Amino acid sequence: MQLESRQHKASKGSVQIKVSNGRLQLAFTHAGKRHYLSLGLSDNKLNRKAAEAKAKIIESDITYERFDHTLAKYKSQSVLSAVTPITPIVTPKIAFAELWEKYTQYKSSQVAASTLVRDYGKIAKRLQALPKNVEDAVGVRDWLLGKYSSEVARRTLIQMNACCNWAVKSGLVSENPFNGMASDIKKTVRDTSREPFSREERDAIIAAFENNSFCSKFAPIPHSYYAPYVKFLFITGCRPEEAIALQWKHISADCQRIQFKEAIPSDTGIRGQTKTGKTRTFPCNSKLQEFLGSIKPESPLPNDLVFPGSRGQVIDSHNFLNRVWKPVVEGLVKTGKVEKYLPQYNIRHTFITLAVENGLDAKDVARLVGNSPEIIYRHYAGIKRELSVPEF
Repeated sequence: MQLESRQHKASKGSVQIKVSNGRLQLAFTHAGKRHYLSLGLSDNKLNRKAAEAKAKIIESDITYERFDHTLAKYKSQSVLSAVTPITPIVTPKIAFAELWEKYTQYKSSQVAASTLVRDYGKIAKRLQALPKNVEDAVGVRDWLLGKYSSEVARRTLIQMNACCNWAVKSGLVSENPFNGMASDIKKTVRDTSREPFSREERDAIIAAFENNSFCSKFAPIPHSYYAPYVKFLFITGCRPEEAIALQWKHISADCQRIQFKEAIPSDTGIRGQTKTGKTRTFPCNSKLQEFLGSIKPESPLPNDLVFPGSRGQVIDSHNFLNRVWKPVVEGLVKTGKVEKYLPQYNIRHTFITLAVENGLDAKDVARLVGNSPEIIYRHYAGIKRELSVPEF
């Protein structure tokens, strides 16, 4: 008996299509046993496609441990020779949480670790919390809308749509039940205040940190310890997660250039790329050079943090915001030196606004802070605390 093997190379669990006496045959090994399954089909182009479909079913069942040891599921029927629609690659249902886990594993080498923990992890928790009676996409949508904001639900459905598109291509499901579902939910624009501090307020905040103006006598660490960190944020406009990740190797020996190339988000604590995934060079003016020179240790190691926490660890920006920043700024509001409380992130908005107001081109500001010129034009150009109409 002469067997002609089709070039269908694969690893463990793969199925080969062979020809025996002019008839198609599937050959594969499972659990140490070699199987030969005759399809009863003559070798032609049309029947080859039917054989390939049957081979994929077997490979999928072996991979996901649902292999039919009796082989009854895989034996050809007369309808095969009539070339009826091919059986879907996977007929059994798969839980959405399980599907998302497989998708996350697939994406793990393509996205930052912090993204896996923060973004993909949130979706996983939501799907794991699904009630047992929620088994279809419509049920998932309705449950999400009942438990979360419409924007959270919309973003979750966008991710599930991407997951199921991948699953269809991977042969895990036959169709994407989430296709187009997110578009039915109106996008919610978040109220992200980009209001800046004034120059006077900026200086008052820095001075309050330096002088421990609102520091409790019982505080284990004086506020002045964080003054360099706060001052740096005001001078550069960088994101807090970029400042806490900054190491001395990222600053030139003469303190004339800074490279922002890494970030440590507070919600994950994982060092990774910047928000945009790009490295940007920040040229230091004389004021910034002098400042960096004043805080630079005599012989810093390349990996030493420029702004370490009190015990040498990475600053926890969430704790800093609530335990240090908030008492200082709220204290300044009470004394009338700051108009209103704004979060730590508004330091960045302050830098951008002041840069634009001082005539720096929006494209140049965008390069300095890692934004797009469009964002600068849309949200910062011309924005001031008070607006007056000139006399014509």
